[in-house]
Amino acid sequence: MREEGAAPLVAPEGETPIVVLVRPQLPENIGTTARAMANGGLFHLRLVAPRDGWPKPRAWAAASGADRILDAAQLFDTVDAAVADCHRVIATCPRPRHVVIPVLTARAAATELRAINGGGQRVAILFGPERAGLEAEDLARADTLVRYPLNPQFSSLNLAQAVMVMAYEWWVAADATPPRLLQTHKTQVATKGELDNFMRHLTEELDASGFLRNAPKRDGMVRNLRHWFERGEITEQEVRTLHGVVAELSRGRMVRGRQEKDMLPQDEE
Repeated sequence: MREEGAAPLVAPEGETPIVVLVRPQLPENIGTTARAMANGGLFHLRLVAPRDGWPKPRAWAAASGADRILDAAQLFDTVDAAVADCHRVIATCPRPRHVVIPVLTARAAATELRAINGGGQRVAILFGPERAGLEAEDLARADTLVRYPLNPQFSSLNLAQAVMVMAYEWWVAADATPPRLLQTHKTQVATKGELDNFMRHLTEELDASGFLRNAPKRDGMVRNLRHWFERGEITEQEVRTLHGVVAELSRGRMVRGRQEKDMLPQDEE
């Protein structure tokens, strides 16, 4: 039932978590769940007794190209059958009650999933029906529960959102993206030497214009200007632009006897 433009999703070798939707109600929610799985690098979907049957074209329409996950989805009548080949079963549960069992956040669960799958064991994550979530009998099949720390005044999630949280944590648990990057396009952060050169140019022109004429305050004013440029991760291109700004402000006139050629920045001479 794959549509044009479907993403070429291929599961990596080895074990990755299996998403098990228990008695899902709407085909659209199964489709958006597949989309969320693809976002987070989860590829294996199992369905337990979908209310409207399976397959349903509306699921593929809602999957936004995550067709391969739906194409390979497995259908089961019971939770027991869906997890029979798994070594571990984790269940999402907003309010665990009257049970003694480990309860993890999604982030902690992702770390544990990486360790379990890395050891060659198979893990299933159970997600309950949209309206009421997993029942007590479903939870009895799990050895670990996952609870998302959300706003206690409004912690309701739809099915795809619940899967997305878990898929995201699974992905970032092994992702090497630095937590902070400066996007510099085709330039790069200016060196301290380049900044010093600009500060000399700026200070000379400010002295010449009289802006720094208050001698007792001059050093402090120059330091403040330096702090401003130093803390901004200014790029080489921005430094060149600032040189041009300062040069244009002083170009075309005599300033205290200085010729125009004397006012050009060092790298323009």
